[in-house]
Amino acid sequence: MFDNLSGRFIDQFVTGDGLDLMMKGLVITIEISAIALIIGIAIGMLMALLKIAKGKTKAGKIFCTIGNVIAKIYISFFRGTPVVVQLLLAYFGIFGPLGVNPLYVGFCVLGCNSGAYVAEIIRGGIQSIDKGQYEAGRSLGLPYRATMFRIIIPQAIKNILPALGNELIALIKETSVVGFISVFDMTRAARSIISTHYDALVPYLVLAGAYLLIVLVATFLVGRLERGLSKSDRG
Repeated sequence: MFDNLSGRFIDQFVTGDGLDLMMKGLVITIEISAIALIIGIAIGMLMALLKIAKGKTKAGKIFCTIGNVIAKIYISFFRGTPVVVQLLLAYFGIFGPLGVNPLYVGFCVLGCNSGAYVAEIIRGGIQSIDKGQYEAGRSLGLPYRATMFRIIIPQAIKNILPALGNELIALIKETSVVGFISVFDMTRAARSIISTHYDALVPYLVLAGAYLLIVLVATFLVGRLERGLSKSDRG
């Protein structure tokens, strides 16, 4: 099984087309991860605000109650079902028959799934801010919305950055399921190499190393961002 690994690697990734296939898959993997994270943060912010919103008027209370129920249902569904099932349902059950590009389906499903987790992260971050900050906003004459977006959320983002970094790492690894709907990511590239060379060990070792490298780079960048924000606070 482990005989002549270097020779097999050269045959598949140097003289063969394995490297080109893996690089093509790498670009798709990074693209999906980045776009899905942006979608997830946008949806997560909305769901978090809906979940913690409290109206003052009767109409406002009704609106906030409906929003809270919608947020709870959304978060429960996407956190309570496997992402691969969500992906298969969305593509083969809904969008595939309509001719939607599977790559777009991958963006949306992974983004919506991430949004459910990001919503809870942001909600926890907002609720961790001292209530005195809200009072400071009101003392400055700021309405609730302005207080939330100018004072509370910027502080919450700094507090939840490590958790968002962990979500990014989880999202990068979850992109491996998009091959189930024919998206040519790194995992599907590895399977393509295996089907050509009839050797599973080397492609999967390379695949594991590639994911590890991406995660290490993402961890480094998030760490740099955290340190930069810490320095700005001290400054």
